Amino acid sequence: MPQRRDETLPIPPPPREGGPSMLDLVRLSTETVFPPGGEDLYRRIAQLTDLAPENEVLDAACGRGVSTLYLARTFGVSGVGIDSDRVLVQEAYSRARDVEMEGRISFETAALDDLPFKDGTFDVAIGEIGLAASADPARAVAELARVTRPHGCVVLIQLIWTGHVDPSRREILVQHLGARPMILVEWKQLLRDAGVVDLTVEDWSDAPSPFRPTAGGGAPFPDFSEIFSLRERIAILFRAWRRWGWGGVKGAVLREREIHRLLTRERVLGLSMIKGTKWPVTQP
Repeated sequence: MPQRRDETLPIPPPPREGGPSMLDLVRLSTETVFPPGGEDLYRRIAQLTDLAPENEVLDAACGRGVSTLYLARTFGVSGVGIDSDRVLVQEAYSRARDVEMEGRISFETAALDDLPFKDGTFDVAIGEIGLAASADPARAVAELARVTRPHGCVVLIQLIWTGHVDPSRREILVQHLGARPMILVEWKQLLRDAGVVDLTVEDWSDAPSPFRPTAGGGAPFPDFSEIFSLRERIAILFRAWRRWGWGGVKGAVLREREIHRLLTRERVLGLSMIKGTKWPVTQP
């Protein structure tokens, strides 16, 4: 079982200004929506990290636990999914109970930049797209490395800036997406600063995802109406209203339309998977 730090308690998620982000809306879907990259990306992660039933895996920013449970069912691993959103964690736990996997996979609410586990607890630690949405990226990556065993693997699945966007517009996009993209060299440097070496990078920008339902051509980021059916959009917006009220939902939809026009003018965002190895700390 994962080794916990006794002093850490679950922390409720911080309020989001202006209502739900795009990632929030996708996470509120009643359908099983796989994270960007889809099952193919997570099979690739399992291959690169040599996942085996004896492994303990941490999935940070796990959301509704879809990818966490996929890894457990497909590769027999045990582990923990962590997210700062208490509502999503509760849903992930219910999902695990429904498929009778609560004995192997647990879900917890915690700050992503202050993980409630002792050093060297997990064989593999995965940082999902939402990792830096409500946490400092450097601290969040450092925490992933801290709780990974020496010679274990740290994997980031992150949005990457691939085109120039001025800082003010970047912050608008961050609020809209519910994630904080960085340029690739910045993510790689954060890993190196945290003691993660032998980095492998793969571009998964063209993989089908909630943000791009078909691979290859077409707009890089479809608007909300292209991702879900009318019935599902109504269900998502109703669930969003219960959390943020009509003002927040209206603001999110209007902002989504405006930002979608910006994103489709040129391809400014991509999706990368970065895998590295936790280097053992040499004692003086």
